[in-house]
Amino acid sequence: MVTSNYQLLVKALQSKGLPVPAELPLKITAQGGVGTAEEHNFLLEQFNLESIGWGSPFLLVPEATSVDDETRLLLQKGEEKDFYLSNISPLGVPFNTIKNTTNDYWKNKRIAENKAGSSCPKKYLALDKQFDDEGLCTASKKYQDIKLNDLETNKLNLSVKAYHQKRNEILEKACLCVGLANASYLENDIKVKGQQQGVVICPGPNLAYFDKIVSLREMVQHIYGNSNVLAKVYRPNMFIKELTMYMDHFKKRIENLEEISVTQEKKWKNFQSNLLNGIQYYKDVFQKSTFFEEQRKEILTQLENHQLEIEKIMQNLADKIQHNNKLLSL
Repeated sequence: MVTSNYQLLVKALQSKGLPVPAELPLKITAQGGVGTAEEHNFLLEQFNLESIGWGSPFLLVPEATSVDDETRLLLQKGEEKDFYLSNISPLGVPFNTIKNTTNDYWKNKRIAENKAGSSCPKKYLALDKQFDDEGLCTASKKYQDIKLNDLETNKLNLSVKAYHQKRNEILEKACLCVGLANASYLENDIKVKGQQQGVVICPGPNLAYFDKIVSLREMVQHIYGNSNVLAKVYRPNMFIKELTMYMDHFKKRIENLEEISVTQEKKWKNFQSNLLNGIQYYKDVFQKSTFFEEQRKEILTQLENHQLEIEKIMQNLADKIQHNNKLLSL
């Protein structure tokens, strides 16, 4: 990583006729899903990192983040089942969020009134050029109207399941340009002009284990192990939670596959291989580490269970391929 980044830097500087440094010192950090002082210290020591970032828990710290009261209450009451990895981003990048935001309300209201899509006032993400040389946002009404009309035209060529899946993929997109800013506008009583978009927010699933508003001091004390602000619910180790997210994604994608090409088969077999390699890596790390002594037995059992689950998922894929091949041979 250091080498590839240095090469990019050299190329860019040389193209501009600027001096090139002899080396590129990098500081490696990590963030995402950290919830305890033990996890924080484990990452620092195990991987020799410079620092660890904490994000989502600070959404419940009013001194640190700007969030309206309604959304903050939603985050505070959110449980595991409410936080999920969505496809609401117009950029096509998986996006962590929570169910029942005000953006969900306004988006569903427009769908129910047959007026799906955002008015797209900012156009920052109007990057899709399939239907317009200037670009359209996939969350916009103009784009969604075209895609929905096209879907209806080809409806007879699709199974009921495939039709609803494609329709949901179109309608799920949210206006991030306005939605992500609205929480701050609302908190500061700044009038939101134009079409109602509600609030879009991107908490990681780790926030399910934090259930109260706390001060900045209290959160910092928690990070360094001098107090505990976690909710009184079972919280899996951050690595197990991350693995579970990948597993859920893997299982869902395999279940939704209808036609399976050679390329898709290869892709998911590679995905399986990466997961199994990751599980073996976790096993080695947890068996040797002096951290997580109280959780170690449970963590290793969970890793074994995930390994068995991967075998079941791949058997499902094999069954689908066999069924697909039978249909092709008829």
